[in-house]
Amino acid sequence: MSVTMKASQATVYNDKVVRQFAIMTVVYGVVGMLVGVIIAAQLTWPELNLGIEYLSYGRLRPLHTNAVIFAFGGCGLFATSYYVVQRTCQTRLISDKLAAFTFWGWNLVIVAAVVTLPLGITTSKEYAELEWPIDLLIAVVWVAYAIVFFGTIGIRKVRHIYVGNWFYGAFILAVALLHIVNSAALPVSLTKSYSAYAGVQDAMVQWWYGHNAVGFFLTAGFLGMMYYFIPKQAGRPVYSYRLSIVHFWALIFTYMWAGPHHLHYTALPDWTQSVGMVFSLILLAPSWGGMINGIMTLSGAWHKLRDDPILRFLIVSLSFYGMSTFEGPMMSIKTVNALSHYTDWTVGHVHSGALGWVGLITMGSMYYLIPRLFGQKQMHSMKAVEIHFWVATIGIVLYIAAMWIAGVMQGLMWRSVNPDGTLTYTFVESVKATFPFYVIRLLGGLLYLGGMVLMLWNVLMTAFKGQASDARIPAVVPAHA
Repeated sequence: MSVTMKASQATVYNDKVVRQFAIMTVVYGVVGMLVGVIIAAQLTWPELNLGIEYLSYGRLRPLHTNAVIFAFGGCGLFATSYYVVQRTCQTRLISDKLAAFTFWGWNLVIVAAVVTLPLGITTSKEYAELEWPIDLLIAVVWVAYAIVFFGTIGIRKVRHIYVGNWFYGAFILAVALLHIVNSAALPVSLTKSYSAYAGVQDAMVQWWYGHNAVGFFLTAGFLGMMYYFIPKQAGRPVYSYRLSIVHFWALIFTYMWAGPHHLHYTALPDWTQSVGMVFSLILLAPSWGGMINGIMTLSGAWHKLRDDPILRFLIVSLSFYGMSTFEGPMMSIKTVNALSHYTDWTVGHVHSGALGWVGLITMGSMYYLIPRLFGQKQMHSMKAVEIHFWVATIGIVLYIAAMWIAGVMQGLMWRSVNPDGTLTYTFVESVKATFPFYVIRLLGGLLYLGGMVLMLWNVLMTAFKGQASDARIPAVVPAHA
């Protein structure tokens, strides 16, 4: 019987783990964005902290960032990378047990974050708040993930390695390096450790990690999605395969050096700040090359945008990617940074990339995946997909426009001086002036969350209506994926 089971497994892809990660992507999206809306409301009306330490902004904010980046985004990356690597390599994942371990291990990490962060158990390092026992578990799960991904590429049935896998592979290797180096620490108890670095070195290592978490976790990995799902949904080949390879090498080389732009006008040596600025400006070229490559894939098929809301999610996400990767290099210029730093402009920039690029590309990819994973031709309600697109897009625009205006206003108020050299405005006055924009930000966040709740309903209805089924591996291997 086991021989028969293994033989049947050999003829189908392992879509079970893809289904698990895909469903949890949507679930964690709702949870993470709900926490985001709660803290946006707390910033608007501070009394909503309710005097409960576990629900204070300082405790919930890292929970929000970890939930949306590593739970929602991370599960989306696991799901799509496992799906894409099997299809483009024409083979089943190298180990079902290791793949299952990555699912349960990653979810254990997320549960540990949900417990420890509200309790105030944190390293206080941006995007790396989890304490050392959880960091060790992350490292073990990540090694297993690398073995499954690269092992599957190693047993591929086609000679060519599709470009999407290059991006996924770079994301996996770079995140391993970043996590291990930045999380080096001396444990003093089960719940407390101290960084292996100190002072300005600690800041430099942290923002080398922090910006490359954006560069590799939130960019390279999701570009892997873009290079597979846009051509698939559009029914068109990638506009320029050569450009996609240039995009890959230029992006992964340049991103590693951009981190110091987070530390302008600090104790970091001035030349290091300048290196970060220069490489950030160079980043504009590969980023826009990739955006243009994705959007131009629709050449000859632009009409599909009228009728296909899933394709709209994928293409509009690229518009936000292009906008964010123009804005980021601009904000890294020291004179611009002197105005933008520590203001809500930075928050607007981050969420332009997070909600617009990462959120929409993930939602579009999930809308592509979920019907196929449950043997359906399309989602339970395509009308709901259409509504979700518009609600999410309007929510993003409200959010980022409010933060841009608030940020520039804050920067100008803080640097405004009277003829005698005294400050024109107190800090409290700038906070008061920001209030209406915080209300608009909250409204945008509510719309975005509402779209995500609608998506969860649609996904669950599709799953209940369908039947979990693993796709068959083609018997005849085509010349290229």
